[in-house]
Amino acid sequence: MKSVIISTKFKLFQNELLDVIDNFNEKGKLFDNRIRNKIKLFEFNGFTINVKSFKKPNFINKIVYRYFRKSKAKRSFEFANKLLENGIGTPQPIAFYENFDLIGLNDSYYISEHLNCDLTFRELVLQPDYPEWELILRKFTKFSYKLHQKGIEFKDHSPGNTLIKKNENNDYDFYLVDLNRMEFHSTMSFNMRMKNLCRLTPHKEMIAIMSNEYAKSSQESEQLIFEILWKYTSDFQNKFQRKKRLKKKFLFWK
Repeated sequence: MKSVIISTKFKLFQNELLDVIDNFNEKGKLFDNRIRNKIKLFEFNGFTINVKSFKKPNFINKIVYRYFRKSKAKRSFEFANKLLENGIGTPQPIAFYENFDLIGLNDSYYISEHLNCDLTFRELVLQPDYPEWELILRKFTKFSYKLHQKGIEFKDHSPGNTLIKKNENNDYDFYLVDLNRMEFHSTMSFNMRMKNLCRLTPHKEMIAIMSNEYAKSSQESEQLIFEILWKYTSDFQNKFQRKKRLKKKFLFWK
């Protein structure tokens, strides 16, 4: 059984979109090929679409995603629309596709417009000499505060998941990607907000600038923001490095 939901403005292209899914393995330009998911680009009616194929779930998750929880493709589509409704940037959602067998979910895809960005937040982490580095970092912090004000907890708020594009007014716009892990709250506590930022950078000087800018927006104590954010950041980095060491030790043959 197949299930496909298409955004209203793309309904007329249903057959073409289904053809893209049917020929995903044979056609398209590979954009990202990770262990879990694969992304391909397709030229489509004068623009480029981004098609994300999610890893086929194991036996248990096949059942979970069929009867108890929405698939990652469906969540990505719904969360993208919800972000746009809240004035938060994300590539335009087009459709999601699910294919079920007798057991449960077999495979799924999320389709969106492809955005050619100038950089991601990762470049700010790796290239401190990037043009307008501090300006972009401060504007990104304001963007993150806007997310928190709207109660949006982006659980994959990590360096590669915010696309940054300079607009025609020489300002910067921010777009979230990899959307399947999000929660929407009426309000977010201080600690929840700080924890949401802890995966972005290991650099203390960046945390200091972000704390300063966040304090300007929130009217909260800059010192408190820095202390708590740096604590969460350090905890995350220690856990991350420990996990890497264990993986290297016990999975040395890979």
